[in-house]
Amino acid sequence: MLNISNLSKSFGLRTLFSGLTLAVGERDRIAVLGPNGSGKTTLFEIIAGSITPDEGIITRQRGMTVGYLKQDVEPFSNKLLLEEVAGSCEKTRAVKAHIDSIVLQLECVSDNDKKSALLDELGELQQRYELLGGNDVEHQAEVILCGLGFSETDFYRPLSQFSGGWLMRAALARLLVISPDLLLLDEPTNHLDLESCIWFENYLMRYEGAVLLTSHDRSFLNKVTNKILAIENGKPVRFNGNYNGYIEMRQNELEKLEAAAQRQEKKIAKEMEFVDRFRYKATKARQAQSRLKMLAKIDRIEIPRVTKKVNFSFAEPEPGGREVITLKKLHKSYGEKIVYAGIDLTIERGDKVALVGPNGAGKTTLLKILAGVLSFDSGERVLGYKVETAYYAQHQLELLNPGNDLLSELRRVSAEPSDQQLRSLLGAFLFAGDDVFKTVSVLSGGEKARLAIAKMLLKPANLILMDEPTNHLDIASREVLTDALEEYNGTLCFITHDRLLINQVANKIIEVKNGNLKTYLGDYDYYIEKKEENEAAVTQSFDNKLKCASDDIKRRKNEEARLRNDYFRRSKPVKDEIEKVENEISRLEDEKADLEALYADETKCGDGTVMVEATKRHQRVLECIKELESRWEELSRQDENMKREIAEALRSLQ
Repeated sequence: MLNISNLSKSFGLRTLFSGLTLAVGERDRIAVLGPNGSGKTTLFEIIAGSITPDEGIITRQRGMTVGYLKQDVEPFSNKLLLEEVAGSCEKTRAVKAHIDSIVLQLECVSDNDKKSALLDELGELQQRYELLGGNDVEHQAEVILCGLGFSETDFYRPLSQFSGGWLMRAALARLLVISPDLLLLDEPTNHLDLESCIWFENYLMRYEGAVLLTSHDRSFLNKVTNKILAIENGKPVRFNGNYNGYIEMRQNELEKLEAAAQRQEKKIAKEMEFVDRFRYKATKARQAQSRLKMLAKIDRIEIPRVTKKVNFSFAEPEPGGREVITLKKLHKSYGEKIVYAGIDLTIERGDKVALVGPNGAGKTTLLKILAGVLSFDSGERVLGYKVETAYYAQHQLELLNPGNDLLSELRRVSAEPSDQQLRSLLGAFLFAGDDVFKTVSVLSGGEKARLAIAKMLLKPANLILMDEPTNHLDIASREVLTDALEEYNGTLCFITHDRLLINQVANKIIEVKNGNLKTYLGDYDYYIEKKEENEAAVTQSFDNKLKCASDDIKRRKNEEARLRNDYFRRSKPVKDEIEKVENEISRLEDEKADLEALYADETKCGDGTVMVEATKRHQRVLECIKELESRWEELSRQDENMKREIAEALRSLQ
């Protein structure tokens, strides 16, 4: 379907990738991996046709359609959400526009032959619209929007009322409705909550086209993808399998490379020892120089950077009381919106709690209350004995000292670790080599986020609260964070969309939904298992209702089309006769005016025969006009009755 051959792209002196070759089949699910800045988005832009490669050829199957979801929100119209998403389907949009155009023409056209031709065309278009699935597009859009977390009340809100995250979901919904042959998805799960992400995974697994995607969500990659394209130091690496299989393969390769590199270093060291011993002895100098030249020609084995655990000993938090924090009868509202109405919650020592639930359910509000950075309306927040809290959120980045370099910023937290230990921690979060001497002021938002997390892990409190700590982190950094939180012996409460982090770290799941808290004592897999058991009956009921609703919508659309066609056909002869009557009345009114003008003509008044005939004709014209007006009123009533009948029939279908 799509073939990429020997693709290369550079910006200035920096080469993103070279020699990249890839074949994309009709049902492929390919994950494009690589650290931030490795060229993943650039590759997508090249495939989409927005950027020209330096070298290489891309060939596409004739007629192939490509849909591209970018990380940044593109401008939307100010249409209603459902209208925008359902109207994005090209194959039905043109037919629907043509149908609407003909309906408007029928209201204005008076020529009978033209009306008849338009009615025939309308019938054909409505049949074609139905065959194309036009009556199902709106329903399909509704199902996709609900799966991505929108409520039914959102369907009829203008897009201008939605935040950037929800606009990204709308853009994704629009792409899924269009259903292109190839989907390019650049970090599609960034703005999805856990429930929406699971729905999206299942949707992609059933999707008929091919998918190329980037993501830092390891669970998502393992569930969806069947092929890997990794960009490592500008070179492409291909693997058939999911993310875990790729990591295992690369780890095995890395171990072999490391062993080979060690053997090479031993050989080089041995040769250098000979050179150092004999390079200044006349009898051995020539041999020493020969070996030195040989060493210069050796192709050194390079160890590529892959995801590995970083050994770093994190500080032990001071133990606190058994009940670390308690909320009692807590109420919280924002204006008229009630978030919590009398909730109770106790987190105990050693708990590692993941707060889960849909976006907007109040998870961040709860975490801020637990952290003590958000007030509440009534109730109690009680900290346990010797409990010290540490809170991570995006605004914490503002607390970094812009004048410090990275090592100095970590020294603000603790003077105990050595520089090598601090470098190891910074290296785990992608700060390598001279990066440690950068000042905070020149760091990007993502780099500041990684530094703030490193500071927190360097000297943790005994209660850590974290709001989306994996934002801005690539896969390697997420794994380092997961290892650190798994090793942490204090109490933890966190929010994240990274299910692998939840599954590896959490021992308690609290679901936040509709102002209520429901606790599951176990990891994320246990939570999903129990939730599926509890909701199986509800899901079945929902599916049944959805199917009934789908059937009802289809029947309603078909019945609406039938009623409108029936109305046009029944009303056509009535409207035609009304038009004839109006024309005849107009003609008789003109004749009546001519006869009355004759009475006023003094030259004709003397002619008795003419005047008698004119009077008789005038009388007959008046009688005809009266009869025609009566007929016009009768026909108009018939037309109004038919209009009322069709309106009532259409209303009854709603």
